[in-house]
Amino acid sequence: MKTTCIVTGGAGFIGSNFVHMLCEIRPEWNVVNIDALTYAGNRENLTAVEKNKNYSFVHGDIRKHADVETAFTTAKKFGGRIVVVHFAAESHVDRSIQSGLPFVETNVVGTQVLLDASRQHEVTRFVHVSTDEVYGSLGDKGFFREDTPLAPNSPYSSSKAGSDLLVRAAVHTHGFDACITRCSNNYGPYQFPEKFLPLMLANASEDKPIPVYGDGLYVRDWLYVRDHCEAILCVLEKGAKGDVYNIGGNNELANITLVKRVLKEIGKPESLITYVKDRPGHDRRYAIDAAKIKAELGWSPRFTFDDALPLTIRWYQTQKEWLQRVRSGAYREYYGRQYGSGA
Repeated sequence: MKTTCIVTGGAGFIGSNFVHMLCEIRPEWNVVNIDALTYAGNRENLTAVEKNKNYSFVHGDIRKHADVETAFTTAKKFGGRIVVVHFAAESHVDRSIQSGLPFVETNVVGTQVLLDASRQHEVTRFVHVSTDEVYGSLGDKGFFREDTPLAPNSPYSSSKAGSDLLVRAAVHTHGFDACITRCSNNYGPYQFPEKFLPLMLANASEDKPIPVYGDGLYVRDWLYVRDHCEAILCVLEKGAKGDVYNIGGNNELANITLVKRVLKEIGKPESLITYVKDRPGHDRRYAIDAAKIKAELGWSPRFTFDDALPLTIRWYQTQKEWLQRVRSGAYREYYGRQYGSGA
C-alpha cells in the first residue's frame, strides 16, 4: 500500500537525518515535513531533498491545530495510508533550566494536539521519539530498560516523560496504534551547535575555550544518528502496538574522555578545555539496554564509534559555512548567557 509519512520537526537534527534516510531507502514513500523553524530548525538541512516530487514541507507549529491540519491535508493529497514519526520538541536541557514553559507547551501540549489529529485522521502507526533522560540518572552500574520507572530530573526530561505518558494513554484509552522510542545521546551531521559535540568542534576549530561542566565525568551512551534513524524506521514498520523500545549505541564515554579524543583527532591542544560551573540537577550517567529491539525487531547499530566519530568530524570540517550561519543571531545571544562569553 502507498505510504505517506508525516515527520514532525523534520528540519531539526535527528528529523532532517530521518527525512534524508527515508528519501534514500524508501523512495516510493511520500514525506510531509512539518516544522516550526524555531532556533534549532534549519530548512537548509533539507536542501538535497527539496526538489524530490515525493517530499513536501509545511511551515507549522504542532501546538496549533490549524497547522497540524494543513500537514494532514497535504498528506492526504498523496493518498494511501498515513503514518507519523514525531520528533518535534524543545530538546535542550540547559534552555529548560532557564524556562520550562516552552518545553511544556511544545512537548506536552503539542504532542496532545498531534495525537488528537492523528486519531481523527486514522493514522495507522504513530512513533513517538523520546529520550533516555526520562529514566533519570544511573549509578556506576546498570542500564536503563524499557521497564525502568520514569524519574526525570530536568524540566526538559519531565516534559518528555509527560508526552510519553500521553502517547501511552492514547494507546490504552483509544486503542491507538503507537510506539515509543527512547534513545541515548545522538551525534552526526546537522546537529545544532549548542549541543556538546558540535559545540566542541566549532570552538576547537577556532582555538576557543571548550566548556566542560563540573568535573567532566558525566557519562553518556553515544549513538550515531543514522543508526538511530534506522532503528526508528524499524519500529515504524515492525514494532508492536503500544510497546516502548530503547535505542542505544553501546558507546559509554565520560564527557571529558570524549573531549580529549576529539581534540586528539583534530590536532588541537587539551589546554582549550575550560571547566565551567555545573548545571543544576545534572544526571551523572545514562546507559541504554537495547536488547529488546535487537531480539524482537532485529535492529542493532551498524556504526562503531571509531567509524562514526571521524565521519562526524569530517562533516563539520567540510560544512564551515553551514556552521557559521547556524551560529549567528539568537544562538550567539544564548551562548553568551549560558557560558559567559561570545560565540
